[in-house]
Amino acid sequence: MAHYALVGPSETRRPRLGRPVGGSLSAAVGGVVLLLPDGEPLSARRASARAHLGVLPVGRTLVRAGRAEGLVGHVVRYRGRGWNGADAELAADATWAVDEAVRRYGDVPVCLVGHGMGARAALRAAGHDAVGAVVALAPWLPEEDVAAEPEPVRQLAGRRVLIVHGTNDARTDPELSFRFAARAKKTNRDTCRFEVHSDGHALRQYAAEVQALAADFTLGALFARPVARPVTDALAAPPPLGLRMPLAVGFGGSSRRP
Repeated sequence: MAHYALVGPSETRRPRLGRPVGGSLSAAVGGVVLLLPDGEPLSARRASARAHLGVLPVGRTLVRAGRAEGLVGHVVRYRGRGWNGADAELAADATWAVDEAVRRYGDVPVCLVGHGMGARAALRAAGHDAVGAVVALAPWLPEEDVAAEPEPVRQLAGRRVLIVHGTNDARTDPELSFRFAARAKKTNRDTCRFEVHSDGHALRQYAAEVQALAADFTLGALFARPVARPVTDALAAPPPLGLRMPLAVGFGGSSRRP
């Protein structure tokens, strides 16, 4: 009963897409990035404006890098900020957002880019037919529980998946994202994971490198652009090497192939 009392208010709200990131749309949209902000495990509160602002920098970087291909980005405005157990509200909102992107823009590839709880939502919603890639930044994943089903990975088959995690993240356990990536790799070879040495949950210390990595990966996945050598190596390497790839300082400069 307490659970329903807690999450009830969000049931009267509806998810929506924010305005296009980085200004007006190009003449022809060639792909869509949906940005999924962080959230909380259990909450009936409205979506966090601070979390919304937190995904804008990577969104702007992606849209700017993909302008030639007509890449457009939107931040997903959740009904609330809570995952809320089996309701998985943030994942449901992410799925709604993909449907809405298809309705607006037609048959174009979609990349889901999430942070924290939003990264979990991105990974869960990846099974949508329109989704071609997922970027999960510091994903919040549940502790392993023998009495509960493990976090699903089958929906990732056929998608390109990038997980990025700071080694000093005190909010979401990097080891849990590694274990998830190891299971995902068995289902989907196009899975890789980068570790950002000494960075925390917000990935601020090496924000430029993280954003460059996300852009490199996303544009390669959606538009078949050549990707940087570290990304190629991470995708090709067997576990654990391709799932503990260090993100080099200065990525996005000299690390890209000529």
